[in-house]
Amino acid sequence: MEEIKRMLLISRMERDSPKVFHYGVAMARKLGAELYVMHSVHNPFGLEGWNIPVPNLADEYKKLLEDTHKKLASMIAGEKQQGIKITEIVATGEPTGEILKAVKEHRIDILIMAAHSEGKLEHMLFGRNQDEVIRRLPCSVLLVKSDSGT
Repeated sequence: MEEIKRMLLISRMERDSPKVFHYGVAMARKLGAELYVMHSVHNPFGLEGWNIPVPNLADEYKKLLEDTHKKLASMIAGEKQQGIKITEIVATGEPTGEILKAVKEHRIDILIMAAHSEGKLEHMLFGRNQDEVIRRLPCSVLLVKSDSGT
């Protein structure tokens, strides 16, 4: 079995982000691995070519993003106090490219992310990217299923 030294956890705004985070922390502890947490901050409402007014979706997206990052920041701070080495990465570009770039740059051994469990807005924003990321990754992937089995 290949040794796992560096793990990358992808934080998105889905409801299962805390569960994915806890999987990553537990594995990092058990394996003595470094844990990188990537905040994927991709704003599709700022892309060129969107000529339709989407203020409600943009506002909902912003609130979901803020709430998720507050919860995750609190969890990260708690784990750092307990001695877990966590490096945070904030990625503002297109998610697939940013994830692949981080995997190569930090020589990641395994990627941890939620298995398609997002809501409708999240699926619209991220659903297609997950399949592309998995196909193009040079490392292994751990997909964390939601409690609801979706």
